[in-house]
Amino acid sequence: MDIQLKRGILEICVLKALEKQDSYGYQIIKDLSPAVTLSESTLYPILKRMQSAGCIAEYSVEHNGRLRKYYHLTPVGEGRIQDFLVEWEEVRRAYEYIRGE
Repeated sequence: MDIQLKRGILEICVLKALEKQDSYGYQIIKDLSPAVTLSESTLYPILKRMQSAGCIAEYSVEHNGRLRKYYHLTPVGEGRIQDFLVEWEEVRRAYEYIRGE
């Protein structure tokens, strides 16, 4: 798969994982595991990019005496998911054309 396409899909998957509730890195990986394989070395750069883009916000909560970073989906992130879904319809039509459907 084209690396840019895969990167974009993984970013949307991470945003979607945060849609229902705030979460932290390890839990995001677990939540996405039925759909995609994601390592920590892939996840954390995605989280950093999404935070820089304003799609997610970060905050810390103490857990077992240590601070755990949680991520929260912002309205910008919600919009990014919706934009992806609209754009994906165009990709789907191109896929069907290529397959001859």
